Amino acid sequence: MSETTHDGRVVVSDRPSPDDGLSATELAAKYGLAVSGARPGLAEYVRQMWGRRHFILAFSQAKLTAQYSQAKLGQLWQVATPLLNALVYFLIFGLILNADRGMSREVYIPFLVTGVFVFTFTQSSVMAGVRAISGNLGLVRALHFPRASLPISFALQQLQQLLFSMIVLFCVAVGFGSYPRLSWLLIVPVLVLQFLFNTGLALIMARMGSKTPDLAQLMPFVMRTWMYASGVMFSIPVMLADHPKWIADILQWNPAAIYMDLMRFALIDGYGSENLPPHVWAVAGGWAVLIALGGFVYFWKAEERYGRG
Repeated sequence: MSETTHDGRVVVSDRPSPDDGLSATELAAKYGLAVSGARPGLAEYVRQMWGRRHFILAFSQAKLTAQYSQAKLGQLWQVATPLLNALVYFLIFGLILNADRGMSREVYIPFLVTGVFVFTFTQSSVMAGVRAISGNLGLVRALHFPRASLPISFALQQLQQLLFSMIVLFCVAVGFGSYPRLSWLLIVPVLVLQFLFNTGLALIMARMGSKTPDLAQLMPFVMRTWMYASGVMFSIPVMLADHPKWIADILQWNPAAIYMDLMRFALIDGYGSENLPPHVWAVAGGWAVLIALGGFVYFWKAEERYGRG
């Protein structure tokens, strides 16, 4: 395009761009651009997660190996820590407070150790989930990957740690007269359901902890309260026999108590089905599916906000 000035010179001006007048959104749509770090659709997000499955497994194994790398006993602390906790609870609750009422010593000690190991699995998954994003901001900001990989890998790390601890748990059970039988096969579905539940909970806490770092300071108190309300050290129906039945029912239906009681039923000879609430397997499955799916969707909803601000 050209025009002549008053002194006879010809000035050539730029042609108007075909993009003039288009908004940023319209320009992005015209040239196929997408927002950097935008949240993908749920199906695509699941596909991306599956593509990172090797990273999730390797990351969980690396964190597990590094967890006790500075300690002289190393990985033995994976077993020693919950076992020492069980010993402390036995001294206080078993010997001093008589929390073993209604159970023989041969049943109560495996009962207590099982409760401590199983609840520690959930407790550790929750605490790791709280710090999954806020404690790994360098990784989150440096690399592009589905952020749900982090809390899932931490939950997987805690599952691997529990599997090491199960060796000691089996030895305790056998040492007090509970020998391997067909019911021990139920341990596998119990662990699968609890892992799904713990993973969903870790995803929920990861999103909450990403914006509220102080949550990591509050959660130990919440988890301690949950532990005392879940019958880790005592039988809920026996201990609350003098209270309204609905209180014991509520405590028995909470997921931590459900998974502990199922593990005890599978492992301990003297812990029969009369100690379980009705429809216990349906409830255990319902908790697992509800929290796992709900936690995954809840975390995915904030995918594009992690590591920003």
